[in-house]
Amino acid sequence: MPFNELITPANCALALIDFQPAMFQGVQSHDRKAIMDNVQILARAAKLFKVPTILTTVAKDSFSGPFMPEVTDDVFPDQPVIDRTSINSWLNADFRKAVANTGRKRFVVAGLWTGACVNFPTLDMLREGYEVTVVTDACGDTSVEAHERAVQRMIQAGAVPMTTLQFMFELQQDWARSGTYEGVMDILRALTPYGIQVRFSKWALGEHASEAG
Repeated sequence: MPFNELITPANCALALIDFQPAMFQGVQSHDRKAIMDNVQILARAAKLFKVPTILTTVAKDSFSGPFMPEVTDDVFPDQPVIDRTSINSWLNADFRKAVANTGRKRFVVAGLWTGACVNFPTLDMLREGYEVTVVTDACGDTSVEAHERAVQRMIQAGAVPMTTLQFMFELQQDWARSGTYEGVMDILRALTPYGIQVRFSKWALGEHASEAG
């Protein structure tokens, strides 16, 4: 599948890696609240469009803490979270099995930190024949340079970068797709600055318009 083919709900899967308190604590490349919002957008969009999703943590009980509950409790309450000892998810047999079980060869990946827990499995998955798209604004690292060098390395290896909203809009494609339209609008309202405009438009075209009529 060439990278110039758009992502669709039928041709991709999502892996969210190590969004845990100890990992967030080290992030200096991005605003941490922005990453938290972006991860929720990815998770909620994946659920809305029925994209297979893998959640994984590293050293949950001994060091890093649980996966952020805004995803595990609010979006995927019945989804198992794969806990590992390895920095590289691909070294974990349960992770590799979960990847294979999706039946997808195109993976969208985001995680903390970019240079290790995202970079390492991305390189291995590329080598194993998977196509990997990295959601760069839903990743973070200990410095801007650490994040940027990791992204550059993954691109040079064959991964493709994208942003969080690009992921959701690429799945939606057409605002006439009414089955997911309101779900996308709900995500925008809840988690993005553009949600202000979405709220205003709903008011202007709805309640306010009816009052004017």
